[in-house]
Amino acid sequence: MTGEASESMRMIEAGSKVQGKDLSDQDWSVVDLPGVVLEDCVITGVTFSNVVLEEAVFRRCRFVSCRFAHSDLRDTVFEDCVFSGAEGEPGAAFAFCRMEQARLLRCDLRRARFDGADLYAATFEDCNLMGARFHRTGFSKAFSKSVVRTAGAFKGCNLELAELAGIRLAGLDLTRCRLREADLSGADLEGADLTGADLFQADLTDARLAKADLREAELSGLDPRVLATFQDARITLSQQHLLLTAMGFDVHPDPA
Repeated sequence: MTGEASESMRMIEAGSKVQGKDLSDQDWSVVDLPGVVLEDCVITGVTFSNVVLEEAVFRRCRFVSCRFAHSDLRDTVFEDCVFSGAEGEPGAAFAFCRMEQARLLRCDLRRARFDGADLYAATFEDCNLMGARFHRTGFSKAFSKSVVRTAGAFKGCNLELAELAGIRLAGLDLTRCRLREADLSGADLEGADLTGADLFQADLTDARLAKADLREAELSGLDPRVLATFQDARITLSQQHLLLTAMGFDVHPDPA
């Protein structure tokens, strides 16, 4: 840590637990605090630059106008945390962070930016990610020249208006996600579990949906002709009427 540390900052050590503190005036650059636990803390206007917070736990913390840059957040848990500011203000930024196997549970991440973040095997569950941006974000990891695996999950998340263009989400769990008006153009969703998802007016131009599970998903307005692939995608009988209508078919009931 650089600079003169305050009393509240000196009490934070790797693996320690801090509750109910305002840590906004601390120097968080180049901090090495793996396994730290912060509960009910407030941090405002801070840039976490090159910070090591591997396996850290944050519960009910509030991050206002904060930025994480090139930080190690592997296996970190954010639970019931708030990252969004006032309406219209940019959300938190996670720029080029290592977030493999991180878990974000019931967090408010409206307008958050995950530009260049490594999210292999990361889990977002019941998070509000409305308007979030995933630019050049990766859920894939190369284990060798010939073995590349994709893993991660968005479970029950609000991704309305999110920017997910070109993202690789093949085989991921996106059950019950709200993806209304999200930009999924060019996204790889092959084999993804989208059961119960809401894809109303999502931009799926050139998206890959082969073998995706779309049962019980809201598909109003989806025209399969704009997709790059959709072979073996699973739907229910009640959903086929919507898709055929979107393709221009005039569907009538069977004659009695």
